Amino acid sequence: MHKRLKIYSVITSIGVLIVLLQGALVTKTGSGEGCGATWPLCFGEVIPTNPAIETIIEYSHRIVSGLVGAMIIILAIWAWKQLKHMREAKALSIAAVILIIFQGLLGAGAVVFGQSKAILALHFGISAMSLAAVVLLTILAFEDGRAHTMAPKVSRGFKYYVFFVITYCYAVIYSGAYVKHSEATLACAGFPLCNGQIFPGLYGPIGAHYFHRVVGTILLLFLLILMIWTLSRYRHYRVLTWTAVLSFLLVVGQFISGISIVFTQNALSVGLIHALIISILFSALSYMTMIITRPSH
Repeated sequence: MHKRLKIYSVITSIGVLIVLLQGALVTKTGSGEGCGATWPLCFGEVIPTNPAIETIIEYSHRIVSGLVGAMIIILAIWAWKQLKHMREAKALSIAAVILIIFQGLLGAGAVVFGQSKAILALHFGISAMSLAAVVLLTILAFEDGRAHTMAPKVSRGFKYYVFFVITYCYAVIYSGAYVKHSEATLACAGFPLCNGQIFPGLYGPIGAHYFHRVVGTILLLFLLILMIWTLSRYRHYRVLTWTAVLSFLLVVGQFISGISIVFTQNALSVGLIHALIISILFSALSYMTMIITRPSH
């Protein structure tokens, strides 16, 4: 069922991942002004003449973002028509379109008008939400027609805890993006100490970096609790179990890659992996949120 929609949704999900990684690459290489303050063209040209590497990185990100944005809109319309009988399809279709438009406007605004670090950090957070919306639409396309799509019966406390964890995860994503945009990635040398101190304070770049370390570590603990809770109470729900275990493994990978950034002096490949893992983690938690909010029968 929906063979072409499935293939298209998977391709679109991969496209969103590529855009997300390109955005992280733009930030890490300082290529945000690679086309000056011009948008959508680059220095007024469709194809820049003798572009610098920063220009190539920034302009390719714009082009791919535009193409993937169009793909997302097509996916949303397609899913709206083909999956309208599924509870979440319409809301996710609307969310996917709104998020990609908002993401594009934030990116364009940052180029033309300039933005504060706080707003620039929001750009990556919206990208993670956009990926989650597309991934969930993809999952719906694969779920349609299967009998095991009903909600697992979980306690109200478990539901509230999942809501809390995904909200907290988004806050961690935002804090990490803020660290990048405030050029605080290497403000703390060493780990677990920060410049040889247990508590270096919460001011300036060092404070931003240290705060992200703390909230990231707490996210690891929260997801460990979620996994233990799921395995002890809801092991018989296979989807819940795998999602909880996957989320914990991802946050462990995120934790390790974050430490590696410090010791590799912000190596490009490590930084991109760090951005990739947290985005996939947010999508996994979004899926868990979706299935526990389904009506049980």
